[in-house]
This record gives sequence, C-alpha cells and structure tokens, in this order.
Amino acid sequence: MKKIGIITKLNKPEAIEVVKKLNPWLKEKDRDTFIDIETASSIGEKGFQRSEIPSLVEMIIVLGGDGTLLSVVRLVGNLGVPILGVNLGGLGFITEVPLDELYTTLERIFNKDYFIEERLMLIAHVLRRRERIAEYNVLNEVVINKGALARIIDLETYINKTYVTTFKADGIILSTPTGSTAYSLSAGGPIIYPTLLSFVLTPICPHTLTNRPLVLPDDFLVEIALKSESGDVFLTLDGQVGFSLKNGDVVEVKKSQGKIKLISSSKRDYFKILRTKLKWGER
Repeated sequence: MKKIGIITKLNKPEAIEVVKKLNPWLKEKDRDTFIDIETASSIGEKGFQRSEIPSLVEMIIVLGGDGTLLSVVRLVGNLGVPILGVNLGGLGFITEVPLDELYTTLERIFNKDYFIEERLMLIAHVLRRRERIAEYNVLNEVVINKGALARIIDLETYINKTYVTTFKADGIILSTPTGSTAYSLSAGGPIIYPTLLSFVLTPICPHTLTNRPLVLPDDFLVEIALKSESGDVFLTLDGQVGFSLKNGDVVEVKKSQGKIKLISSSKRDYFKILRTKLKWGER
C-alpha cells in the first residue's frame, strides 16, 4: 500500500498533533499521503477534499471516533478501499486501534501482517406514493423514530412480503452486526459477531412488552410502512443523516451489494474489545 489517505475528526486538536508526526513518518516509509484539506491546512501541507480521497488511495487512516469513521464509510461507498480506524474518541468499537498502537499497527500492515474484515452494509429506500424518493447506505443502523413530543407511532412491518405485525412503539432500529453494539444494544438488542451474515430488527420502547428483537438472515427484505398521522417522525441513518417521513411512506431495507473493508491487526481480539468497552467483569 503506497498511497495512504488520512482523514481526521474536525476540530480535534489532538488529531492535528498526530498528523504532524504521522505524515513525515509515512513519507520516510516511502508512502504518498493524501490528507483531508481541513487538517492539511493546519500543518502547511497540500490537502484534498474528503470526498475525493477514496478514489486516490489504497487505504485510509481515520483519526477520530466511530462517528468519524461512519462519515468516511459513506465517502468510500462501494469503492472497496480498506479503512484503518484509530480511536481518538471515547467508546469506540469500529475505531478499534488505540493511538499508542498506531505505529506498530502500521508496521504490521506494511509487512502484510494484518487481515481485512468485510462488514455487511444495509441500503434503505424511502417510497412515497410508490415512488422512490431517497436512498441511503449505512454501516451501523437504519432508525425510524418519533420526535420528542410525538405520540407513539404505528409501524406496519413486512418481511419478505409477509406481514409480521404493526409495531406500536417509539420506533424501530434495523442494525447490522457492526451496529449491534450501538443504538440497538441500548434498546435491548443482542450483540452479533461483526462478520455474521445477518441483521437485527429492534423495536424501541414497544407498547406490547412481548415485542422483542428479531435476528434475520442478511438476504431478507424488510418493509416498514408509517401508519401514523404524526408529522414528527424521522428516518435516521448511522445517527448522522436524517430524513423526515410522512404518513404512508414505506421504508425498504435490505443488504447493500457493497461491503466495507476494515483493516484489523492480527493481534485483534474482539472479545477483549467487548470486555474493555462494556466493562465486563468489573464491579
């Protein structure tokens, strides 16, 4: 890997300091660097628009938290560029490399001592009067939820064209295995090993207590129709992009044709990450 992209969390001084050392180190290793324009301007280097970096490089180093990595995932799309997530934030599950292991991890990568995990993505379509009006790819989750002052909403749900139920709830989360440790986990959903070919439907505060999370094969189609008059219902993608829904709108969710490639160290231990992040075993 000779061409390396670097994208950092905006307004993160710590990230700027890391790049000041990382950029010359990579150049000493005979690597060409492509730094996002906001970060590059802070260190006196030539920068590139974030949107163009994925098409110019062979891998991308993301310095930030899970939110920063999710924003980069949308830029990469189906290009298949591997991503190395370096955690400068708080609770990071997909930015799994701690800062103090950055250089040793890069040495292993350059020595081909690493592996790539391909993570399932979902694609969501919004249909209004049977016309497709929006399309989104997500790595973590698709969420339909009501606003703070809205009443409980009715969500008529079909799986593979078969009626399941009409959830009366605050909303529904459709999560990938990668996203199972995010919002879905907070709503009572299961932790799914990140490479499993499945996704989970998790109701948010359902009116019926017997409604429980449902794990589905990755090749299933889920259709959810909004059957409430409330004008305060939103579709949220990876917690970063929002779309206002209207009564009668249908949200279709299925697996995306593309997958995101995350670079993992050969020393990676997913269960250690769970123990550390979720404080398992502590009193």
